[in-house]
Amino acid sequence: MSTIHWTEAQARSARWHSESGLPLPRRVVVADDRMKAAVAYRLACEGTALLWRGDFQNARQLLRAMDRRVGRAAPGAAPTPAETFRLQRRFRAHRARVLGKLLVLLEEEYVLALRRAPDVRSACTEAYGPSVPSGEPMAVALTELLGVISARQWREKGVYVPALEARVHPHYGVFAPTRGEYVDLVARAPLPRCDVRTAFDLGTGTGVLAAVLARRGVGQVVATDVSARARECARDNVRRLGVERAVRVTGPEMYPEGRAELVVCNPPWLPARPASDLDLGVYDAGGGMLHGFLGGLAGRLEPGGEGWLVLSDLAERLGLRSRAELMAAVEGAGLRVVDRLDTRPSHARVRDTDDPLHAVRAAEVTSLWRLAVA
Repeated sequence: MSTIHWTEAQARSARWHSESGLPLPRRVVVADDRMKAAVAYRLACEGTALLWRGDFQNARQLLRAMDRRVGRAAPGAAPTPAETFRLQRRFRAHRARVLGKLLVLLEEEYVLALRRAPDVRSACTEAYGPSVPSGEPMAVALTELLGVISARQWREKGVYVPALEARVHPHYGVFAPTRGEYVDLVARAPLPRCDVRTAFDLGTGTGVLAAVLARRGVGQVVATDVSARARECARDNVRRLGVERAVRVTGPEMYPEGRAELVVCNPPWLPARPASDLDLGVYDAGGGMLHGFLGGLAGRLEPGGEGWLVLSDLAERLGLRSRAELMAAVEGAGLRVVDRLDTRPSHARVRDTDDPLHAVRAAEVTSLWRLAVA
């Protein structure tokens, strides 16, 4: 167990916890409402963590002030989209490290004992699980705690999915279906001509695609995910949507036992190393999940069945993977392309002209590749 140490009238310690993989702070000093943003920023850049003991709302203001200072160093566009992408990732990692130096203590039962602090007990229990019985305080970055609070709000409110005419409720650490274009592709793609009795949804996340398949009349949908959080989230949504008789959630293996007439996979779109488990919905190191899906598909399809690969071409436009490499992987897995359905995203980042990668995002195409055994 990692522990931070500091002096506050006497020597003290607390468990260190970071969902985003921030390193254990080696030096910790106490900070309060008297701390100036310039000093806080300098200490954080030097690697010193600031344990906040002042007003909670003032801590949020200090975090915003530090963020403005970090933002002055944000890189612009590089000569190639790939280099721009790498610089942007490097900057975001630097920003996370600096802002992650502002810490708060969660006391027994996740009590946040700061002035004007919200009650975070339920949000933390949902994100972290039951509080450690020992009552030892837990230190987390304020940025992480704010993310936990936001996730609780998302979980309560849900994300409206037009294809289901209902809301899907993402849990903390599970990729939310806010980009509805990939859901719409699965909702409108023609089903294989054979009788689709069973479908697999690999990497189900919130369970949204499994629910869409069940609503389309597939009698048995087996949804898998490597993440225990995702499996819990999918089961919750399956119950909320009333399709629990048609959908079974399992894992952590990618492929369940048996064969299916339809196998659907929406892997992370960017073949880059995730910084933490929270990035697994976006980054797929070396395209591991993509190649795992393709490599196992031919042996898991019933005669006449199809595999649906839902994938953005953003990696191609960033120079991280070529279309030729994708087609070679399909052919090498003993598969052929039956058809392809395309759509363009409509999320807010497409319209953000200040984004150095705006031109790439504006041209992005998301496709559903219908694959069959060659």
